[in-house]
Amino acid sequence: MIVLGIETSCDETAAAVVRRFEDKPGTTANPSRQENRSGQGEILSNVVLSQIEDHAIYGGVVPEIAARAHVESLDGIIRKALADAGLTFADLDGVAATSGPGLIGGVLIGLMSAKAIAAAHNLPLIAVNHLEGHALTARLTNNAPFPHLLLLVSGGHSQILLVKGVGEYERWGTTIDDALGEAFDKTAKLLGLPYPGGPEVEKAAKLGDAKRFALPRSMKGREGYDFSFSGLKSAVRREAEKIAPLSDQDVADLCASFQAAICDILKDRIGKALATFRERFPDSAKPQLIVAGGVAANQAIRATLDAVLSQQQAELVAPPISLCTDNGAMIAWAGAERLALGLTDPLDSPARPRWPLDNKAAAKIGKGRKGAKA
Repeated sequence: MIVLGIETSCDETAAAVVRRFEDKPGTTANPSRQENRSGQGEILSNVVLSQIEDHAIYGGVVPEIAARAHVESLDGIIRKALADAGLTFADLDGVAATSGPGLIGGVLIGLMSAKAIAAAHNLPLIAVNHLEGHALTARLTNNAPFPHLLLLVSGGHSQILLVKGVGEYERWGTTIDDALGEAFDKTAKLLGLPYPGGPEVEKAAKLGDAKRFALPRSMKGREGYDFSFSGLKSAVRREAEKIAPLSDQDVADLCASFQAAICDILKDRIGKALATFRERFPDSAKPQLIVAGGVAANQAIRATLDAVLSQQQAELVAPPISLCTDNGAMIAWAGAERLALGLTDPLDSPARPRWPLDNKAAAKIGKGRKGAKA
């Protein structure tokens, strides 16, 4: 099963081709035979064009600029993805595209392109939830079994979810204000660091003293699994104003203190979620936590999660960094997983600026409504 995936939800224009292996009726159980690698995946191509330079001068993503860039480059990106895979449209079994959530202009461009390809080549269309693309990436890279926990951390989302199967999600926790990636980017901006801010904060933190500033650990120790990062970001601003003008060492120490607070918060929230997972699934000998989204590339966060899980006889599964940020392979794979279950979508499927993985989860207060509804 070969699927083309298209991703245009934010500031990456991406397309990829993946193969999902399926058992063929009547085959023998011979592990050496390709057709018996059922459920496993292979990336045949993965092309990503970043728009960082287009948005850097504005300190963040400008939706109109992002949409225009997708229009200008998407056709060429799709052609390259097929060429890199050594395939043509005739070789495809389906075409998948991000249908939301995301910047609606960009989502429309990718989804309409996928619809045109599906109609022209008589292929099934799979309208993919961008968050499900992140959620299922570890099944492509690590063949992760169900059920498992998912920590989804990106510029627009901070959620803890129970993943029971394709299309089956329970949201246990979300942000009640800023998403984690947003907090990283805003902290970087107030400290005068370049865009995108997350990697710059991580880089500066390596040179800083994480104990210099006593920053708050919002929500730590409270009931539930929700996050709050707005107060932490505000605390960084107050500390910076006290000692302005900032030296390079001041910036490094603030970054290190900020990142340490984030790690402590995640340690607390994930520890609670893991305990609940064990209660609900006592037969799971070694539970898995999948970490996905752009912030999952942060090495300090990965190290913290790995330590927490090792202490509790659980396993951290983190996809390669190139597959943590937005890419077409995760969309193609989510499409292949859904196609294998016979789940396809009509050509009038809408683009959605908001689209929760768990439709039953209640919206949270304040800006958390964005995290809950997305």
